[in-house]
Amino acid sequence: MGKYLFDSVIFDLDGIITKTAIVHAQAWKRAFDEYLQLRRQRDGEPFKEFTHEGDYLPFVDGKPRYEGVDSFLKSRDISIPFGDASDSPDQETVCGLGNKKNVKFRDYLDNDGVEVYSSTIELVKKLKTEEIKVGVASSSKNCKVILQSAGIEDLFETRVDGMVSAEIGLKGKPEGDIFVKAASNLDAAVSLSVVVEDAVSGVLAGRNGGFGMVIGVAREGNRDELLKNGADLVVEDLSEIDIDYINNWFLRRPRPLFDSWEKEIEQDSRLNPIFARCAKSVFFGLKKPVLFLDYDGTLTPIVDRPEWAVISDEMRNTIKELASKFTVAIVSGRMREDVENLLGIDGLFYAGSHGFDINGPGFSMIEPRVKELIPLVDKMIAELKKELGDIQGVIIEEKKLSTAVHYRLVDEEKYLTRIKDFVDKVVSQNSKFRLLCGKKVFEILPNIDWDKGKAVRWIMQAFNLSWSEASVIYIGDDTTDEYAFRVVRTRGTAILVSKEGKESSADFGMSTPDDTKKLFEMIIAEAK
Repeated sequence: MGKYLFDSVIFDLDGIITKTAIVHAQAWKRAFDEYLQLRRQRDGEPFKEFTHEGDYLPFVDGKPRYEGVDSFLKSRDISIPFGDASDSPDQETVCGLGNKKNVKFRDYLDNDGVEVYSSTIELVKKLKTEEIKVGVASSSKNCKVILQSAGIEDLFETRVDGMVSAEIGLKGKPEGDIFVKAASNLDAAVSLSVVVEDAVSGVLAGRNGGFGMVIGVAREGNRDELLKNGADLVVEDLSEIDIDYINNWFLRRPRPLFDSWEKEIEQDSRLNPIFARCAKSVFFGLKKPVLFLDYDGTLTPIVDRPEWAVISDEMRNTIKELASKFTVAIVSGRMREDVENLLGIDGLFYAGSHGFDINGPGFSMIEPRVKELIPLVDKMIAELKKELGDIQGVIIEEKKLSTAVHYRLVDEEKYLTRIKDFVDKVVSQNSKFRLLCGKKVFEILPNIDWDKGKAVRWIMQAFNLSWSEASVIYIGDDTTDEYAFRVVRTRGTAILVSKEGKESSADFGMSTPDDTKKLFEMIIAEAK
């Protein structure tokens, strides 16, 4: 990465790069209206036409083709067989209807060609000039054909579309799979990448994927919906922003929580209004708080050895009282059993090993893909101990599903380079693992698209909690908590615990675990 703080920008296709969103909408309308007329004539059902505002935007826009068909039909209480992708356009199946829509779309395309948004193409070219990677991610199986028709295929360094998704089994929007895959193809960090979308489902995908910035483009006058569903910034056209504006986003620092308790701020009107609110409104609005809490550095001070991080009786009792009034979950890098024993409070959700191992009232889950890696983790721990075990002060923490090398007690000037080089070597030799650098610790984790942010989403679903109905608060202190901050941001509140003023995706900041306890006491007092 050069002078800019972000690695890549990943663009949706229809409505962002090309003016094909309206063509898709027209093709959907023709296909669905013909089918609804058939049901009127054949079955005597009342005909209610397919509309742009009432049907296309909420049920179809941005989704993979067959998911869009299924979503719309369910909204009309219509049940037909799903069928198969090979179904003819005349078959009365979900796939058949989707294929009929595609025939109509290709007819429009052949007759009218493809127009592009010049402001988007101009931004893409500027990004490439500055050596910022660019990609396209789309639900459309026609993505490659459209780019070729417009003569712009070579502008993009990767393309993840409906065809690619079908080949490798990616989930469609609102899951973030296609954007995450595009970032991976670009060798770009999701946390330092930008998603540009015009559809609600796409904005949700960017948020769910944990991207560093999600830009909504309100082509349909849907600014409020894009903001409500997770856009950090909404513009009507990309000519409204430039590379420096995006870069400044990644320089954001959390607002001091207690200074912002009752104080809102003025901000750029294009930004999500949630960023301007006062902290008190987070906890005492109309929604019931749900709290996700890291352990080390958040509930206890950072200490020299992991086993010394013993929670105080005062903090434990405060959390017990908090949990008696609100939903509370602990999300930690420690082994789940370890943090359960340290905290010693029944009835909470506990997510250990950075969210790979989750247990709570009536629910339990170990991320399926990580189980097969346990023998490799054991082997890695043995290698680390053999090579680094003689260094005074080094601590190799065994976590079953991951491992961590702590160097807080090490003579860094003498040994840090050796430790870092060997950790890098171990990780580079095995593509099934990835490295995260935390506070005086190297975390070696399974190289799986799973993290604390996805653990938060899993717990929300297990609780059957809606983001729109709960006030979700995540409090953490370290690099690994940034994953959760980015997932929670705009539809919840992220709070960083850190004495250092630093860039972060968190909304608010506190200095120490004592501040965490003070915040809990304020919440409890207000709730009485």
